[in-house]
Amino acid sequence: MRFTLRQLTYFIAAAETGSVTRAAEQVNISQPSISAAILHLEVEFGAQLFVRHHAQGLSLTPAGQRLLVAAKEALRTTQGLYDVVNSAMGVVAGPINLGSFRTFTPLIVPELWKSFVTRHPEVQLHVTEGSEAELLEGLRNARIDVALTYELSLTSDMNFVPLAELPTYILLAADHPLATRPRLKLSDLEQEPFILLDLPLTRQYFLSLFERAGIAPRVVAETSLPAAIRSYVGAGIGFSMMTVRPRNMSAENGYPLAYVELQEDYPPMKLGLASLKELKRSRVAEALEDLCRELIREGSLPGMVPIPQSSCAG
Repeated sequence: MRFTLRQLTYFIAAAETGSVTRAAEQVNISQPSISAAILHLEVEFGAQLFVRHHAQGLSLTPAGQRLLVAAKEALRTTQGLYDVVNSAMGVVAGPINLGSFRTFTPLIVPELWKSFVTRHPEVQLHVTEGSEAELLEGLRNARIDVALTYELSLTSDMNFVPLAELPTYILLAADHPLATRPRLKLSDLEQEPFILLDLPLTRQYFLSLFERAGIAPRVVAETSLPAAIRSYVGAGIGFSMMTVRPRNMSAENGYPLAYVELQEDYPPMKLGLASLKELKRSRVAEALEDLCRELIREGSLPGMVPIPQSSCAG
């Protein structure tokens, strides 16, 4: 073999970003090194791997597309060798690309990241956030190894390990007359203006709760930004719903908030780790799952109800 795993890594970066410049930034190497690796592979395999578009970056040729699939599989196989040796030595080491559903990222991922790399300093963690569709695409093309996401909308080629149930909370301004209640029904707020978190999955889920309760929400604002939801609610514009409760009980504009558990007969959303069924999970991914369970069990990730590992479907 007259090429290296590093050259394959540079090739994959260029293929995924469509740009030598962005590939160099992604793997933290110089642009000439990326170009040299591509040229070396093209000479080695005797095939053009990219079409160079002036001022528009790179696109893969048919040969390049086939090599991309094979190169990713080669790197996964190599990582498997490290897993075998590290497991025998009791060491968790190596890279892992974690995908995170966008609303989870600020509330869950920083604590998880800090704890994970502290416990396993030989791990190289990289995080990508996105929508459910973006995470599934990332899992399929191997840009993401495992994704922290909801159970909803997963396809048959995905494996999902549930970690926690996420009770729904009614979000109110702290001075709202109902803010001191331990639980609330949607009928208690039927005449109140509602602010809708307009993200795929969460939008449909929250609206389905109103439908189950036989109530038509008075939607006065829709936003894809959880921070905007909190600020609207804090200012007294209306109420909202959330499935993840932060430690900080204040909105970004400084107004205090109250999180009151929803008292309805409804199926709670589940937080878990999704991965591609056809791929064997690495030792690093297993260690990440273990830490997630520990943090949820200890209450480090507030408001979540742990799902025992023995009750999880594989």
